[in-house]
Amino acid sequence: MPPQPSIAKTAPQAAWGPIALARLLHGVVALAAAGGIGLELSAAISGGPGIAPTHLERFVRLFSYFTIDSNLLIGGVCALLAFRPAHDGQLFRVLRLTAVLCIAVTGIVFHTVLTGLRELTPSGQLANFLLHTVTPVFTVLGWALVGPRPRTDRGTIAWAVLLPLAWIAYTFVRGAFTGWYPYPFMDVGTLGLARAAVNSAFVAVVFLVMAIGLRLLEKQLPAAPAG
Repeated sequence: MPPQPSIAKTAPQAAWGPIALARLLHGVVALAAAGGIGLELSAAISGGPGIAPTHLERFVRLFSYFTIDSNLLIGGVCALLAFRPAHDGQLFRVLRLTAVLCIAVTGIVFHTVLTGLRELTPSGQLANFLLHTVTPVFTVLGWALVGPRPRTDRGTIAWAVLLPLAWIAYTFVRGAFTGWYPYPFMDVGTLGLARAAVNSAFVAVVFLVMAIGLRLLEKQLPAAPAG
């Protein structure tokens, strides 16, 4: 019987396909997040205090935005996945789910509530596009196509909601002392505490519903990456 070398070569090639796609999609997210944050940080460095009372306060405010925090988280997670698409671990599962949900909420809230509220420089427009559109879209696309999964259970969901809740608490506590809130729907000075709290609670509920939805959807999707 003649040798069949093609059989030995086919399996690695088949496995390389989805892994290469996973690295590409995760890499796009990591680079987009890094690029958007880099542009915002550069503007903060070169632009002085801006509308903040001090330059230091401007930096604190920059990293108090949910957009920046969610992009930092998803950028770091996807950078790891770009090198190792099957990366796993209990803490990593929580961080991955939190990052996916946070960046998805970032995109949804921006495009439904916050878009067009202020004029932006060309650099600001590019950063805005990267942080609010590219990273959310490619994150969701990457999760759907290349995972990694299965990764989500009830315990993971319970831990994943803690970080957004901690951010909400931080925002209200800090705002009570400084009078500054990163988003209009949380502005206690304008809306009152009750309305701002209701708005934030609604976002938290959306976050939880999305987490449960991702878990249910994950059960219907094949394991990934396939290699």
